[in-house]
Order: sequence, then C-alpha cells, then structure tokens
Amino acid sequence: MEVSLYQAAAAMNATDRWQEMISDNLAASSIPGARKREISFSAVQAGLDSNVSSLAGSGYVIPSANAATNFSQGELHPTGNAMDVALEGPGLFSIRTADGQQAYSRNGEFQLNSQGQLVNTQGNLVLGEGGPIQMNAGNSTPITISATGEVSQGADQKGKLQIVEFNKPSLLTAIGGGLFRADNSELKPTGGGNTSVRQGNIENANTSPTLEMAGLITAMRMFESNQKVLQMQSDRMTREISDLGSPG
Repeated sequence: MEVSLYQAAAAMNATDRWQEMISDNLAASSIPGARKREISFSAVQAGLDSNVSSLAGSGYVIPSANAATNFSQGELHPTGNAMDVALEGPGLFSIRTADGQQAYSRNGEFQLNSQGQLVNTQGNLVLGEGGPIQMNAGNSTPITISATGEVSQGADQKGKLQIVEFNKPSLLTAIGGGLFRADNSELKPTGGGNTSVRQGNIENANTSPTLEMAGLITAMRMFESNQKVLQMQSDRMTREISDLGSPG
C-alpha cells in the first residue's frame, strides 16, 4: 500500500479546508462581532505506528485536521449610536431567527422594526429574558442600555437582554451572518454573569486581515509542497511498474 500517497492527499485536503476558512475569515472581517475560524492539524509522526490501527487496519497514520471557532474578545469601537451594543466578556446575545430558531451572536448593531421590537441588522428579533423586547416606536425618549443589559426608554424599563455564556463556546455551530446555534449536546449555558454590556460601542471582528493573508500564503505553500510529494510518488510508481513489466 502506498501510504505516502494517502498522507500527501490528506494533507492537501486539510490545507484546502484551511484556505476556505481563511477566505471566510477575510469576508467576515468587516462584520461586527464576527468570530474567526481556525484549523489545527494532528501531530502524528508519519509512517508506521504500532499503537494505532487505521487505514484499513494497516497501522499507518494519516494526518487529520480539526476546525474550531475562536471566541476571543474583539476590539471595542465607540460609535456614539445608542442602538449599538458591544459585549465585553464571553457572552452572546440571544437571537430568534426568521424561522423561529434560537441563535446566538456577538453582533450588537441593533435597531427597531416597524412594530417597535428590538432587532438586529438582519431583522431577527433580539431576545430579552422575557422574550422579544418591545419598545414604544412613537416615543422619542432616548433608549438606554445598562452595563448589565437592562433596556429602558426614558424611565420605563422595557426588558433585559438575554446574554448567554457557554461552557465550551468553540463547539457552537456557525450558521452564517455572524450567527451560531447550540447544536452540540456538550454545550451547556452558564448564564451571563461574566459579561458586561457597552452601549454606544461595536465589537470588531476578532480577525486580522494581515494575519489571514500571511496564513493564506503558508497554506498555499503547504498545498504545493504536498502536491509535489504526490507527483513524486506517482512518478516513482510509474517507473516501478514500467521496470517490473519489462524484466531483462
């Protein structure tokens, strides 16, 4: 069995996935609160491993790659807009999508819809601890949001933002548009006590376009290197078949 072919092909597949993630990160770098996707490669020595049974029981190890979301804090950017809200800490806003599903986001660009409900830029409802937050659309009194998430219109408190922290946020499933779902059974909500709300601020994406471009160059070089290995092994096999097929 030509394990080297499988190893090189697996590495090419992993670096291809890495390039796709970098493209997604670059595209999301301008979205407030966007979280970067990262990839990690298995640290196994190439060749035969007597303690591992893989690749049809041959004992050879094939490199693998795992993807995860980085939930490190992004930089807070003051906007002066009372409807812009940033989170400082590990929490996420609770969002109800158009299909009625529960989702989570770090994007705090909020506004009021025609019914006076607090929504995000996609029109999805922003949830409070008692459900959607209903404001008086005809009231010009300023809206204030406290550091603990209480939303008020003048002296009238309208609700409190439902901010959720998870035990393993990297397991959240990205569904696009800066939204996440808690599909993994290992995810457990832990409240929002370690997160502060900053009105008049927006959290930038935690992605650096400069670092992503550097990573893209590295991924391309790795892909090209493994492509050369694949071609070398293919040429070697061709020569062996030719030599064995023409003895003497």
